[in-house]
Amino acid sequence: MTEAVRTAAEALEGLPDYPFVQHHREVDGLRLAHIDEGEGAPVIFVHGEPTWSFLWRKVIPPVRDAGFRCIAPDLAGFGGSDKPVDVGWYSYDRHTTLTATLLEDLDVRGATIVVHDWGGPIGLRLAVEHPERIERIVILDTGLFTGRQRMTDAWIAFHDFVERTEDLPIGFLVRGACKNDPGDEVIAAYDAPYPDPASKAGAPGAAAGQRVQEALKEDRRPMLVLWADSDPILPPQVGERFAQAIGGPPPRPIENASHFLQEDQGPLIGSLVADWLLGR
Repeated sequence: MTEAVRTAAEALEGLPDYPFVQHHREVDGLRLAHIDEGEGAPVIFVHGEPTWSFLWRKVIPPVRDAGFRCIAPDLAGFGGSDKPVDVGWYSYDRHTTLTATLLEDLDVRGATIVVHDWGGPIGLRLAVEHPERIERIVILDTGLFTGRQRMTDAWIAFHDFVERTEDLPIGFLVRGACKNDPGDEVIAAYDAPYPDPASKAGAPGAAAGQRVQEALKEDRRPMLVLWADSDPILPPQVGERFAQAIGGPPPRPIENASHFLQEDQGPLIGSLVADWLLGR
C-alpha cells in the first residue's frame, strides 16, 4: 500500500464559490477526487501545479449552464485526492495513467479536454493516446516539456523554489501568479487541502513530450488556445511559439490576466469556451 495523506472532507467545505460535491474513486489503493457537474457532452478540466479543481470554480458555471457536463479531477497529491508522501512516487507517466482511469471509469466519450500549467503535458498526452474519447482540445498557458525549449527566467525561478522547498506555500505562489489579488479567503482555500508538509509531496519525460508534440502537429481535431496577456512564467510569445509547434490556432489573448488566468478572468474564459463549443 502507498503511504498517503488524506485531506479531511470538512477542510474542503464552505470554500468561496465552490459549492461542488466531490466524488471519489479508488485506484491502486488511492482515493481520487473529482467534481462532476451538469449534463451533456463532457468537458474535462485538468489543473496543474500547485492548484486543484478549486481553480476551475469560476470557469465551470458558464460551460455547465450552456449544456455541458463539466468534470474536474484533483490529480493525485492535490486537492481532495490522496497525497502519497514519497516524492519519488510522482512521475509524468503515473499522473497520466491515473488520469486516464477517470476517462475509463466514467466512460467519457466525445469529450473536450481543457488544460492548464502542468495539466497540459498530462491532458495533451491523454488526447493523443485516447482520441476515441477526446474530440476537442482547449489550451490555457501551458506547454509540453520536450527538453528543447528555453524556459523563461520566471519559470526557472519557480521550478527551483519548488524543488528546494519542503513546506510549499501554495496560496502564496497562487497569489503571486495572479494579475489581481484574489483575497485572503480564496488563498486560504488553495491551502485548505494541505495541512502539513507531508501532504505537499506531489506539488512537482522529455521523450514523451516530444512524441505528443509531434502527434498534435499532425492532429486535425478542433483546438482553442487562450493565453493570459500578463503571464510572467509563460509569456504570450511562449504561447505563440507553442501553438505554432503543435499546429494550433494563434492564441486568443485574455486581457488583465496572469498565469492563473482562471482566477483573474474565470467567467470570461468559461463563456469563451462555451461559445466555442456551441459554434458561436
